[in-house]
Amino acid sequence: MWRYEAAQFTRYWKPQTFGALFEPAFMLLAFGYGVGSLVAAVAGITYRDFVATGVVGTAALFLSVFPAMFNGYTRRVFQHTYDAVLAAPVDLHELLAGETVWTAARAGVFGSAPLLVGMAFGLDPAPGMLLVPFIVFATAFGLSLFGAWTAARVASINSLDYVITGVVTPLMLVAGTYFPMSSLPGWAQAAAHANPVFHCVELVRHAVFGFRPLADLGHLAGIAAFAAVAWTLALRALRRKLIV
Repeated sequence: MWRYEAAQFTRYWKPQTFGALFEPAFMLLAFGYGVGSLVAAVAGITYRDFVATGVVGTAALFLSVFPAMFNGYTRRVFQHTYDAVLAAPVDLHELLAGETVWTAARAGVFGSAPLLVGMAFGLDPAPGMLLVPFIVFATAFGLSLFGAWTAARVASINSLDYVITGVVTPLMLVAGTYFPMSSLPGWAQAAAHANPVFHCVELVRHAVFGFRPLADLGHLAGIAAFAAVAWTLALRALRRKLIV
């Protein structure tokens, strides 16, 4: 699966690299300097740095869920790539693991780009930033499995619009990326603990501005629990579609 994905990647690495670098730059310009001119600081840090670290979570979400949903549906229904792979001595666990680990690894690299852009805009470098690709990888792994599960559950590719509007958008907005979670109602703050993007954003900010060991263990547990549930659901759904 990795060799297949790598061959595909050689065809589109240029536009993806362009998007990974320039999209966070535009977000920082719009929010960091636009909204930042109205809000000087949030939680003791400048709003520009607040957004620069938060956008990493959004990048992890977009770089994992969308490829998993649309590539997964296309390869299963239109291209029958999964049927061809399973005809070889590869089982369903290996197929799912190979594809999601590739997507997560790619997200780990490109999803960390907002920090580079943030440093270009004045974010101070910190040793903890070296851990950010691993944080993004862990988050993107669970989100890729979620995308694989939804791709195996929807009736048509157009039905993925329901997932984007009803699930992906709330995951992005209720994550503390652009505003502090403390400004939301209590029920929304409680619901955010089931959101892996929220845990990713918190871990990235702590990696940059200082770790909080006990809280960070809780965030890691949240990401791991989401991935475990998503793995079970994705494997079960794909088994029903491809084998049973």
